[in-house]
Amino acid sequence: MASKERFALPCAVSLLLVKDGKVLLLRRHNTGWQDGKYGVPAGHIEGDESLTDALLREAYEEIGININSDDVAFAHMTHTKSNREYLYVYFVVERWQGQPYNKESDKCDRLYWAPLDRLPRNTVPIIRKAIEGYREGVRYSEDGWR
Repeated sequence: MASKERFALPCAVSLLLVKDGKVLLLRRHNTGWQDGKYGVPAGHIEGDESLTDALLREAYEEIGININSDDVAFAHMTHTKSNREYLYVYFVVERWQGQPYNKESDKCDRLYWAPLDRLPRNTVPIIRKAIEGYREGVRYSEDGWR
């Protein structure tokens, strides 16, 4: 009997860096996906890496801050289907070390602290939905299935 390979779901972590009722957004630039729209620091998990470790790594790689793993809290998860299925896991952090700055100017052209309840019109739609879910205490959403 032939073995059947199991489906593997790509997963990315996303950081909701929150301070004084505002969330840090990054305007995407030259990435080929949602350029000109605001997103959050995020990235794919690598092999043999926990979700928290991936979040800490991405925070340092993209905005130059250090986060203590004890200061990371689960915020929201989205299972999405567009050109392919993805699982996005959002974490909220309210304490960190360092001043956020744009370390990836080839992928981002602006950082912006947006009020959690007044996101820019050009926020990536699934990220807007996740931030709204976080604000409203909704921990899970699906997108693109219907």
